[in-house]
Amino acid sequence: MILIKKKVTQKYLVGHGCGNNSWSSDESKDNPTFSNEDGSHLSSLGKYRIGERGSSEWGINIKYLMHGLDETNDNALKRTIVFHSWNKMSNKEIYPNGSPEGWGCPTVSNDALRAIDPLLKNSSKPVLMWIYN
Repeated sequence: MILIKKKVTQKYLVGHGCGNNSWSSDESKDNPTFSNEDGSHLSSLGKYRIGERGSSEWGINIKYLMHGLDETNDNALKRTIVFHSWNKMSNKEIYPNGSPEGWGCPTVSNDALRAIDPLLKNSSKPVLMWIYN
């Protein structure tokens, strides 16, 4: 989203954490839970500054570190919560199904990260990600 133009310019499905549910299922689609605790396998709500670009074992092998800016997500680096793509994420709307749930990282489709990566990689200003329910 570009705030200066006050309109959404791109939108993508984003996966969240599974918690105690089965990994890659959509069991919490109707009632997701969130946590900032290490080992919870849940996503954390709040604002993040997107950090350093690195290599990932997932998706298109690119990840971005996430720096939690709120008390609700200030363990993101310690928890290794990163923004990355995942082969299981869809490019299209999947309602009434939910997106596949991972271990707490916000995930997008491979095609989505291919579109987002140049924007993040070439940004001269800090980028904010806001995870909310």
